[in-house]
Amino acid sequence: MKLGYFLSCEEYAPAELLDQARRAAEAGFDGLWISDHYHPWLGIQGQSPFVWSMIGAVSQVCDLPVTTAVTCPTVRIHPAVIAQAAATSAVLTGGRFTLGVGTGEALNEHITGQVWPGAPVRREMLTEAVEIMRALWTGDVVHHRGRHYTVDHARLYTVPDTPPEVYVSGFGPESTALAAEIGDGYINTTPDADAVKSFRDNGGGTKTTAAGLKGCWAPSTDEALDIAHRLWPTEGLPGELSQVLPNPEHFEQAVEIVTPDAIKMPHGPDPEPYIEALGAYRDAGFDEVYIAAVGPHHAELIDMIATKVRPHI
Repeated sequence: MKLGYFLSCEEYAPAELLDQARRAAEAGFDGLWISDHYHPWLGIQGQSPFVWSMIGAVSQVCDLPVTTAVTCPTVRIHPAVIAQAAATSAVLTGGRFTLGVGTGEALNEHITGQVWPGAPVRREMLTEAVEIMRALWTGDVVHHRGRHYTVDHARLYTVPDTPPEVYVSGFGPESTALAAEIGDGYINTTPDADAVKSFRDNGGGTKTTAAGLKGCWAPSTDEALDIAHRLWPTEGLPGELSQVLPNPEHFEQAVEIVTPDAIKMPHGPDPEPYIEALGAYRDAGFDEVYIAAVGPHHAELIDMIATKVRPHI
């Protein structure tokens, strides 16, 4: 199983993210994930730099492969524009770029005032968006009149030699089946062996399965849990709240019900919980897993994962 590092744009400023990317490369991580948000989940997280600017900068400070985790190419930004951004990212990284996509969250996508559609419509939109992007990555002129999008005589002039792969995020059975149908790989955030099996059985076959999780290093377990609960209580929210709540203020109201014992991310200075957590993804059948730092001690987390955890995974 490959072990990568997850750059969390919701929590860290651009310079901090670049520092983390450098450290991850120096520590021997296999690749990078990077989140694509307009808003953080909570105001206290405090950041949300533009992912495409960050990918350009990351490409100049290290040579690790980069995957968006994940981009919604359907509402906030037209898929023809995402296609251009992804193509340029692939060129800048020397072909080491993967476009991770999903049906998105209202938190980021409602900002232009468009109606936030239900899940079945969002899946339709994602399917059409991926079709458009792949057509544009050929470098040919594209005309498209679809149910959700129009592309009028568009051509990308800066394209990589090989089009980016598209990994599709899926959490329920319908989204997982869609990922198997249209994706070059699969993305999830839980060590769900049934989801991996469903993806493979529905046509995913031997395509790459990738997952992400968070971890919080601090000098003590109690301090780490306090940081994790303060910054990422959203990890304990149930159901589809993450997809439908539109503003950080609404998430701040919702997480009032989340107690510290609902925080399941590995935390503290002991490597064992991280070994156990990452091992669960390996045992579930994931090919790649990416860990994000929570809190101010990201350098310590990177060092611990590289020296004390990775040898066991």
